[in-house]
Amino acid sequence: MTGVLVGFSIIGFVIAVGWLLGRLGIVEQESRFVLNKVAFFAAGPALLFTVLSQADVSVLFSEFLLVTLCAFVVVALLYAVLARALLTRDTGRVLVGAFTSGYSNANNIGLPVAVYVIGDAQFAGPVLLLQLLVLSPLMLAALDLASAQRFSVRRVLTQPFRNPIVVAAAVGALVSVLGIRVPAPVLAPMEILGGAAVPLMLLAFGVSLGGERPLRPGSGRREIVLAVVLKVVVMPVVAYLLARFVFALPDDLVYAVVILAALPSAQNMYQYALRYRTGEVVARDAVLITTVLALPVMLLVAWLLRG
Repeated sequence: MTGVLVGFSIIGFVIAVGWLLGRLGIVEQESRFVLNKVAFFAAGPALLFTVLSQADVSVLFSEFLLVTLCAFVVVALLYAVLARALLTRDTGRVLVGAFTSGYSNANNIGLPVAVYVIGDAQFAGPVLLLQLLVLSPLMLAALDLASAQRFSVRRVLTQPFRNPIVVAAAVGALVSVLGIRVPAPVLAPMEILGGAAVPLMLLAFGVSLGGERPLRPGSGRREIVLAVVLKVVVMPVVAYLLARFVFALPDDLVYAVVILAALPSAQNMYQYALRYRTGEVVARDAVLITTVLALPVMLLVAWLLRG
């Protein structure tokens, strides 16, 4: 439990430093994009490649990943049914809320959590691959159809492969599967570069927390609350029940899959909402609120499962 507390203190401290830098005007809101770009195009891919190239293949492609997928499907369907029946008839808005309820921030927050709370960065890799290679294209295709835009199979299918995080994760996983040993002159500089990924991600996220006040009147509060409750509370519970009683995973994998299920909603959900001009406020506020609530929820999970 001490290690978990140290992990959360590291994450919280670096996020707080980023927030303070933003509040004091030392780092402007626009500057967070520079930090994110460095992490996204250089440090993050280096970290994922070095981790996944040396990962345990049985973890990368196992029931662990299936539990994650099933938990997402359950939560997204719950949101879609409840929102459609009780809150809104806007299909695009329902889709954004449904994906926001189950699509985790496995990159900016997931990687630091895997490193410091679970103790092994390789657990974030399969979740990233699942979301970017499968779930993200599905969401784009669904939003294309819902918005009556011209549907492009080529754009949807190639979108993940234009993402350096996906490419690096996929190459690293392939190296692991094939049992290729990466030479030290290649691996060592990648490890140095990858070491900058987590601090950059956390600092950039801390700076971004100085945005608009959430849950304003007329913003779709009930949709936001539904998405937040499903992401922060229901998804970890579903993941635990599946991992423990359906797939009978060992304790360490149960802990890892539940911690990752408790991650906040991914920030790119807001980017997708902006792109299709539907559910923007729902996605933005859900991302912000789940991010604030995720750390105490993960701490509770760690206490219950590792106490």
